[in-house]
Amino acid sequence: MKRDSAITEVKGIGEKTAQAFAKMGVYTAGDILLHFPRTYVQYPAAVPVGEIGQFAGGYYAVLARVERAPVTRNGSRFAVTVMNVGDGARKLQMIWFRMPYIKNTLKPGQVFVFYGKVTVKEGRPVMEQPVVYTQEAYRSMEEQLLPVYSLTAGITNNLITKTIRAILDDEGLFGDELPQEVRRRLQLCEYNYAIKQIHFPDSMETLIAARKRLVFDEFFFFIMQIRYQRKNGQRETNPFAFGEPEFVENLIAKLPYELTGAQRRTLAEIQENMAGEYVMQRLIQGDVGSGKTVIAFLAMAWAAHNGYQSAIMAPTEVLARQHYETFQNLCEQFGLNFPIVLLTAAMTAKQKRMAYERLELSPNAMVIGTHALIQERVVYTNLALVITDEQHRFGVRQRELLAKKGFCPHILVMSATPIPRTLAIILYGDMDISVIDEVPAKRLPVKNCVVDTKYRPKAYEFIAAQAAEGHQAYVICPLVEESENMDLENVTDYVKHLREVLPPEIGLGVLHGKMKNELKTGVMEAFAKNEIQVLVATTVVEVGVNVPNATVMMIENADRFGLAQLHQLRGRVGRGDAQSYCIMINTGDADTAKKRLDILTKSNDGFFIAGEDLKLRGPGDFFGIRQSGGIQFRLADIYQDAAVLKAASEECMRILSEDENLERPEHEPLRRRLEQFAEEELANMNL
Repeated sequence: MKRDSAITEVKGIGEKTAQAFAKMGVYTAGDILLHFPRTYVQYPAAVPVGEIGQFAGGYYAVLARVERAPVTRNGSRFAVTVMNVGDGARKLQMIWFRMPYIKNTLKPGQVFVFYGKVTVKEGRPVMEQPVVYTQEAYRSMEEQLLPVYSLTAGITNNLITKTIRAILDDEGLFGDELPQEVRRRLQLCEYNYAIKQIHFPDSMETLIAARKRLVFDEFFFFIMQIRYQRKNGQRETNPFAFGEPEFVENLIAKLPYELTGAQRRTLAEIQENMAGEYVMQRLIQGDVGSGKTVIAFLAMAWAAHNGYQSAIMAPTEVLARQHYETFQNLCEQFGLNFPIVLLTAAMTAKQKRMAYERLELSPNAMVIGTHALIQERVVYTNLALVITDEQHRFGVRQRELLAKKGFCPHILVMSATPIPRTLAIILYGDMDISVIDEVPAKRLPVKNCVVDTKYRPKAYEFIAAQAAEGHQAYVICPLVEESENMDLENVTDYVKHLREVLPPEIGLGVLHGKMKNELKTGVMEAFAKNEIQVLVATTVVEVGVNVPNATVMMIENADRFGLAQLHQLRGRVGRGDAQSYCIMINTGDADTAKKRLDILTKSNDGFFIAGEDLKLRGPGDFFGIRQSGGIQFRLADIYQDAAVLKAASEECMRILSEDENLERPEHEPLRRRLEQFAEEELANMNL
């Protein structure tokens, strides 16, 4: 089997299963091998009920002899099979739904291991749907680190495991494109070995070695692509003439608030670039709520005043529409008659056609949209400025394609992820960097608290009180639905619980990444309009619409998130005039979790928090929820893996300083890989 073999070539994978895999972005054998585990589970030692002590919830492995055969009762809806295990007063009830055949396996006198989640019902511990193992089978599992994958409907963890094992039977599926001298110098394992060990590690040591190699590759090829293309490309000469900078000053004077010093400094750097000798390639790093949007508007308005088109890309349909309304209001407020055009993928063919016509007829249009701005067959007549967020970061090849269409626009990337400057320089090595490290003076700082699970009832009362005052709240859960291997809160069950404890007049909404885009858009629009008062969501709200009315952010299992991500989530509130609050529920026992969360309670400065996160997150943290950020990697985490990131950057610099055009024979596979990246980047543009 080859790396690009269709997934249907794997025995047992039919068209229906292939369609389910396609929803996960898996089409080939290579794709599924790069669908890495999100965590691992090591089954606990199996012990008799009497040795467990007090059941505290969670997953247990119980070693027990079957004293009496299970009893099956046929209810009105389905069969229920029940059996008690244990001795004396220490009993554990086993319950299986729709599995009457289980009694054929469980014969009196035999010993089994029962694995499952224990809950306490009516004062008695109960294990529902336990998995049954022989002692020998369970003992072999205790010695393994078993992978747990992200799933979708129609795909089980067992199916992914079986599929990957079948593919890995083929030795040497991947070529190793990393130069051997790099592998030797940094003592990195071979690529195919790393792929096998990341899925089915022999030990924690081999897992750490595999992950280090794969993380290094992600950083190395990302940085090398940027620097190789920059070395082999020329900075484009600025073809645009920007004048009358006093126009921007006049707009600033009309604002109902003062710009911060950091905003003014950033705007000055942008104006200097746009009027300078070369086309701008600049990153704005601005903490949540620091006022990046008004900077974007002022830059686009200056372009329109000088007779040029400009475009801003938003990550979601809802946010694009919100930008559109904001820009319309600002133009009306300033008395500006600039054409404002909205273009998103969800628009009808007729709406898109009308937008294209406006672009052709409006040489100074301000265009707002999603990725459709560059994916659709849009004809710009005079595009001078493209503003994009980190999720839509233009590559060098993409800029070349735009140049071939007749223009070399200024590029401005806005990032709300507070990356320490040393790492930002590495990750955005082809860009100048501006930092907005102040927040507007009138904005009230969010009040923070870290509490344990006993505080939940008070938190619900507080949310209800805020809703009664007309405000709204977010509740964040780390999972979409219950996971057998992770005892964390999930959106599906949590919203059911809130319906029971919150007043019925409070509208509840659900939002997670597995929902279809149009459904997610509808939920966010309803929340923005206050038709939903409490939104239960995963971290998909991290990049969301501006809802000034939201005053409470409650984060469950906060100890499982990176500090920078928690700060991003907290940034969803505190955007209006009312006092806002962030309640972080700490479910961890470790002192380190409390120390990390305490940093958030003491500071609302994202850059300080990012720096502290960098100090605290050590290597080998496989079991936490991955840190999010604008630049998405499959495994790598810029905070946890900062040392590997720096090593990858140093290796890229060393190789290019010795072999600028990668002409040496040992660098030929690397050059081919970079050329392949460039071709894929252009193909993904769909232009």
